[in-house]
Amino acid sequence: MKIEGISEKEIWENFLLGCQDKTFLQSWNWGEFQKQMENKIWRLGIYLSSKAPSLQGAKENETHDLISLALIIKIVAKRGTFLFCPHGLNLKKQETRNRKQVLKVLVEELKKIAKEEKASFIRVSPVWERSEENVKVFQKSGFRKAPIHMHPELTWELDINTSEEELLAKMRKTTRYLIRQAQKNKDIEIYQSQKLEDIEVFNQLYQEVARRHHFIPFSLNYLKNEFLAFSPDNQISIFLGKYKNEIISAAIVIFWQNIVFYHHGASLRKYSKIPASYLLQWEAIKEAKKRGCSFYNFWGIAPSENKSPHRNPFGILRGKHPWAGLTLFKTGFGGYKKEYVKTQDFVLSKRYWLNYFVEKIRKSKRGL
Repeated sequence: MKIEGISEKEIWENFLLGCQDKTFLQSWNWGEFQKQMENKIWRLGIYLSSKAPSLQGAKENETHDLISLALIIKIVAKRGTFLFCPHGLNLKKQETRNRKQVLKVLVEELKKIAKEEKASFIRVSPVWERSEENVKVFQKSGFRKAPIHMHPELTWELDINTSEEELLAKMRKTTRYLIRQAQKNKDIEIYQSQKLEDIEVFNQLYQEVARRHHFIPFSLNYLKNEFLAFSPDNQISIFLGKYKNEIISAAIVIFWQNIVFYHHGASLRKYSKIPASYLLQWEAIKEAKKRGCSFYNFWGIAPSENKSPHRNPFGILRGKHPWAGLTLFKTGFGGYKKEYVKTQDFVLSKRYWLNYFVEKIRKSKRGL
């Protein structure tokens, strides 16, 4: 096997078309977004070498088949610098038997990059199914479980390759009822936008949600750059829900390679009894069907196990998972969960442990 940089968008995206497990976090445009955020990136391809027969008397021809991709991002933070592969190590379905060797080749290359970039560890958020076998591949390769996740490790997905009537029939009874009530309500209006200025409209709601749930939101610059990275290929839309001419619900949705991702969402608490968010999701699903998509990914959900009330080391009382309400909302549309191997770290320096303890504290404070 050998590893090389890939500089052509067509090669990158065409390879991902043949991968079963993937998210937009490995897309070409996500890499472009990272560059807009002034993060250094590497697009790496792993090739399997083989010898092919040639004409009589001539030497065998060596061919190189692309079997895996990895987008790598340099993350510079106060707690330390590291190399990050988000939802990565995409493999052709038939090449899963080579995953241990692929991981080894990638790590060896990243060690060289890390030395040049003064990174203290390598982090991978795998897009591999969570199984004992896949977990062991990372363990045997020298990885350890990260103290915190960077992107969802448990997502909720819906197969939309059926009629609208069938999709509605498979929803939770309450969800279906609220969609129909919203459709009857003449004061509720849902519309779709591809205008950059509507990112600011979304952000107003998003900031309110952040204050309500006590988390650090993505910046307006982050949201705008994400929109600008995907909009040239018509891969992103803003869905806005109005009630009596006031925007009360919003979502940023990414359409990529036959899959739709509900990436960001927000709503106003004072209108919690107005079911605009339910109709908004239904309109996004219908738009996905119009575009010929097969799956709707609702993004992250809470673990299924219930947490009993307890106080964390900081004395903060914790009960249900912070995403419990959002999870109930998402799962009401029908579908199934997808679990990925938990985020993995490969330690390169003692400096890693400062990052480790900072993230452990952060996770505990968030109640995750």
